[in-house]
Amino acid sequence: MTETTTPLQPTTVEPTKLQPTTPAQPNAPTAPDSPHVTETPSPDHLLTLTDLTRQFVRRGTPFDAVSHVNLTVDAGEFIAIVGRSGNGKSTLINMVAGLIRPTSGTVSVAGRNVADLGDKALSVLRNRTIGFVTQSQTLLGNLTVLDNVILPATMFPEPLPFAQNAEATDAVAPAPAPEQAQRTAPQDGRGPADSAADPFMPDVIAPITDQENTPSNTAASRSDLFATRARTLFTQLGVADLADSYPRELSGGEMRRVSIARALMNQPSLLIADEPTGDLDQESTDIVMRLLRDQANNGTAILMVTHDPDALEYADRVYRMDAGVLSIASV
Repeated sequence: MTETTTPLQPTTVEPTKLQPTTPAQPNAPTAPDSPHVTETPSPDHLLTLTDLTRQFVRRGTPFDAVSHVNLTVDAGEFIAIVGRSGNGKSTLINMVAGLIRPTSGTVSVAGRNVADLGDKALSVLRNRTIGFVTQSQTLLGNLTVLDNVILPATMFPEPLPFAQNAEATDAVAPAPAPEQAQRTAPQDGRGPADSAADPFMPDVIAPITDQENTPSNTAASRSDLFATRARTLFTQLGVADLADSYPRELSGGEMRRVSIARALMNQPSLLIADEPTGDLDQESTDIVMRLLRDQANNGTAILMVTHDPDALEYADRVYRMDAGVLSIASV
C-alpha cells in the first residue's frame, strides 16, 4: 500500500513549553456527521479509545494535542498511524500506555480503564499486557543485551504465557534438599532479593522472594527458559551475535531491534511501536515488519506509529493524525 497524500515531513515541537490543563469530565460522544473517526466501544475489543482528548496550554492558549479520538483494536489486528511530527501521535500512544492521563475520554485495555489504575496495577499492565517499543533509546547501559531483554520477565511472579508449561513441569518436580537451600542462602541473613539488588537501581528489579527468601519469580527459577526465548527473538531480528554486548557497543539500528525483542519478550497482548523502523536500513526494516506481521497473525494486537511508507503494506488499517484528529488515511 502507498499513501497518496503529501510525504510526511518532521517538524519540531517544544514539549517543555506545554502545560497540561486540568482534566475535565469526558465530552459528549462525537456526532455522526463529525470528521472524527467514530467507532462503537465494545468490551470485546482489546483496546478501546472513547472520545479521547488531551489538552495542553501554550503561551496561555489551550489546544488539543489529541482531539476526541475514537478507535477500537482487536486481538490480531495491525493498526498503523501516520502523520507529521507534532500532530499528537506520540501523545496518543502514551495515553494508551498510561504514561499520560487524558483530559477527557477513556482508554480501555483488556476491559480495564487505564486512568482508574494505580501505579502498581499500571506497572503490571505495561509488563504483562502491553509491550512498548519507544522511539528513544531506553536500554540500560550497565546490563548486557541479553539481560536487558530478559529484565521485563523478572518483575512479577506470575508465569508468562510461554513459561506456563515449564512451570507446570516444575510443580511436580521434587523440592531441593534442605542443605541445598541452606548453601544458597546468604551468610549475612539477607534473602536473595537483598543480595542480588543493585543499590543504585530501583528495588523493583530485585528477584521476588517468598516468605523463606527463596526466589519465586519466573526469571529466578526459569532463567534458562528466558534466555532461550530472548535468543530466539535475537535470531528472528538478526542480532543473535549481540547477546553478550553492551548497549554502548551497538549502532542505533541494532539498539532498535534489541528494544523490539525486549518489547516482545513477555508475549504482550498489545504491542505499541513508535517508529519501529526509524533507524533501520531496508533489509532490517523488512525483517522487523515481517516479524510484527507474524505477531499479529498469531493474535497480538499492534498499534504502530510510523513515517515509513514501506511499513504500511503490513498493516490491516491505516489512520492519519492531523492536528490531534484521527481519520482514516487514503492509501
